[in-house]
Amino acid sequence: MTLRYLLVVALAIVTLPLAAGAWNRSPAVEFADLPHPLRNPEGLTVDRSSGEFYVADFDYRLTSKTGRIAVFDRSGRLLRVLSLNSSPMLLGLDFHPITHELLVIDSGGKKVLRVNPWTGASSIFAVPALAPDSVLNALTFDKAGNVYISDSFQGIIWKTGPAGGVATAWVTSPLLLPNGVPPFGANGLAFNSVGVLFVANTANDTVVQIPVADGVPGTPTVFVNSINGPDGLIIDGDDNLWVVANQADEIVVVDPSGKGIAKLGDFDGIAPDGSPRGLLFPASPVFFGEFVYVTNLALDLRDFNPQFSAVDSQWTAEVTTWNVARISRHLPPVHDREGHSLTK
Repeated sequence: MTLRYLLVVALAIVTLPLAAGAWNRSPAVEFADLPHPLRNPEGLTVDRSSGEFYVADFDYRLTSKTGRIAVFDRSGRLLRVLSLNSSPMLLGLDFHPITHELLVIDSGGKKVLRVNPWTGASSIFAVPALAPDSVLNALTFDKAGNVYISDSFQGIIWKTGPAGGVATAWVTSPLLLPNGVPPFGANGLAFNSVGVLFVANTANDTVVQIPVADGVPGTPTVFVNSINGPDGLIIDGDDNLWVVANQADEIVVVDPSGKGIAKLGDFDGIAPDGSPRGLLFPASPVFFGEFVYVTNLALDLRDFNPQFSAVDSQWTAEVTTWNVARISRHLPPVHDREGHSLTK
């Protein structure tokens, strides 16, 4: 037995734990294409009673005079397109857990709308008290049905009661302000099972946590750093955070302690029809059935500022058909040094 052979065997044994602990990425596959001329889908939600998916069109180029929402069935078949009396720049949307109203953020109009999911007829649900400088982005609900809305430029979380009205500033913090690229601060947000609110700060590559006691927010602190462009954020039944990293073209799953336990999806190029393969500047996730669904915003940041060029900007400029992807919600195994699984 040669010395070289012994060295090779020893090296293999030493590197085995590292190989076992590597990320095993579940692939992202296409769920549905947006019909032309809809583009840059951002917000995403599902009506759990019908299994219909609602995808908001973020037409920041202002090629449309109205906001548009594409509605798909659970197989990805287009059912209808809603035209709203709104600006064309729609972002977050979700169904109210108590009233079941479809609430949609009209970012260009600086308001939240209640929308008829069949006709697109809309009315004002909420307007922030300091609307002139607001950029409303995402929304979520607490167990009482109160509505929380992130403001990406002002570093504010707005709050209304279940019936809407004038939204008041519930939390204002420097940790929610943008200090990088993309220039969006507070973005996706969700409560965990014990009522802590988590907020993604896209520009700062952080997730911020806000403790809550009897409805009163505590001091915001950084929960975790170094997620590249955290955008949409959802929380599963084990209180794991599923954070969409729009600048890394992936979903990062973080356990309740802040430890990364999975990285899902990747960018696999542009398909012949001009749509992204995998994930490309993904934005908003939602759980349904055995999958997590996510919009491919495929946003070219150079449209806002030539100096915002990102590693995927030239790819996003090639997109001519925008889509929604999906990934298995069953996490690939990752083990600690003792061989215990960190995922379920």
